Amino acid sequence: MRVFVQVIMTTIGLFGASVAWTAQAYAETEGGQGTGRGLVVAFEGDGTDPRLVWLGEGVATLIADGLTTAGRPTYTRRERAHIFEGMQLPVGTRLSYATIVRVAEVVGASSLVTGTIELEAERLVVRARSLDVPSGRAEPEVVEQGPVSDLFLITDRVVRRLAGSSPGPTMTESSGPDRPPPLDAFESYIKGLIAASPEMRAQFLEATLERRPAYPRGLLALWDVYTERQEHARALDAAVAVPAQSRLARRARFLAALSLVALERYDEAFGELKGLLSEQPTAALYNDLGIVQLRREKAAAETETPIAYFTRAAKIQPENADFFFNLGYASWLQQDLQAAIYWLRETVRRNPADGDAHFVLAAALQASGRTTEAARERELTRQLSSTYLTWERQAEATGDPVPRGLERSSEDLDGMPTRLLDSVVVQASQQEHSDLARFHRDRGQRFFEQQQNREALEELRKALYLAPYDADTHLWLGRALTKAGRLREAIDSLKISIWSQESVAARVALAAVLLESGDRIAAREHVEQALRLDPASAEANALRARLRRSKC
Repeated sequence: MRVFVQVIMTTIGLFGASVAWTAQAYAETEGGQGTGRGLVVAFEGDGTDPRLVWLGEGVATLIADGLTTAGRPTYTRRERAHIFEGMQLPVGTRLSYATIVRVAEVVGASSLVTGTIELEAERLVVRARSLDVPSGRAEPEVVEQGPVSDLFLITDRVVRRLAGSSPGPTMTESSGPDRPPPLDAFESYIKGLIAASPEMRAQFLEATLERRPAYPRGLLALWDVYTERQEHARALDAAVAVPAQSRLARRARFLAALSLVALERYDEAFGELKGLLSEQPTAALYNDLGIVQLRREKAAAETETPIAYFTRAAKIQPENADFFFNLGYASWLQQDLQAAIYWLRETVRRNPADGDAHFVLAAALQASGRTTEAARERELTRQLSSTYLTWERQAEATGDPVPRGLERSSEDLDGMPTRLLDSVVVQASQQEHSDLARFHRDRGQRFFEQQQNREALEELRKALYLAPYDADTHLWLGRALTKAGRLREAIDSLKISIWSQESVAARVALAAVLLESGDRIAAREHVEQALRLDPASAEANALRARLRRSKC
């Protein structure tokens, strides 16, 4: 009770001091809006008509774009694909509604839009339902229908009803380059988004542009494909072809700057990024200006340093681990070892499973004469990935302890920051960290046991910010991530738990998630290790029996 009261008093005392800092971080982001975004998933086709595949994705894409235009920011199709891939969920495969809701909860979405489409002859029926994710409140179903040739009109009506207010000009009311393309061009565009290979995506998107030249969305999608194929000159051509009158012109200029960076045309990239920055500062612009400064052989004397730009990016989005990594990596390159250690520790506070950060941190600690700490960090990197063993061998051969080119660029120009860490956690002083970390860990454990997984994840991440190597916190986080279906992250967290402190519980939990992910050999190894620690462990013996049965 005494610790609890101390934590609450600490919270009250720190809150006032941190409000101004947090408010400033919001003010410098996209309009100071809330950080929750809506998630719209592909609509399911009810029937066997093959057109339902692209129409389901097309309807979702149009609704997501319409809601964003209406002032309700929504994850793009590309961002949605990354979310599903990160959670090891197949994109384009039908998932249960419960699974989709869980995805929305995990990413902190403000709303979730799902639905179905029917196609009878040439008549399209769209049924959409919206869920307020934080409260769990479902809105009444929205149904709109009409000829399939009126796809844009139908989805415009759905958006108006979902938005609950007049959203301003809709797609069908847009003019100039953002006006709706011919339906066959839009079909080709959507097929270009969902095709399996980069080659097929490029063919569909190039066909889109033949039917509707200078279509902004088609050009930006083609930029993605060319960039993935390392064809940066063609990617640059696609980006600069977006008409200046399009509402996507700003993003196109940003992507053109990224292509210029990839082509090592740093002066041009710097000029484009500075121009965008003068119009509206964002974290991504500051970060990528830092990247340019880091890579240029000789920056102009009047320009700022990479660290100055990375610092501004981190100030705008203080939960983004990549910006802190760039600060640490840039400090390492300048051989400012104490700064490198500080910023890299801040990185692993935000993402304890960041292997690159642990590797560079190990190098900085070694160079500072802190060999024991360095050895522990290197040991952790080997647990996380075999890649770092290769890096160690390369370092022995080249004499350079850290590979070049680890800096991390940003492609999300105007994206809102992810939920900021609780301001109390960010502002807590060192002597308060232990009690506050224990407080959040215990709350996370209770939430997990009460089946409140989303709240558990939030509390456990706060605890890890304060104590990034705590074995028990990583154990509970691994369990919560497993329940959320985020198996890769769960495996990393459980490996860190074992690295921090060997335990039967963590070995068994890791074996279970490895088995669930299909790695039976690794699962068996961890079960046997758990039984060496405690031959009487009921959980380990039960999992061993399960492994033997599954082999039969």
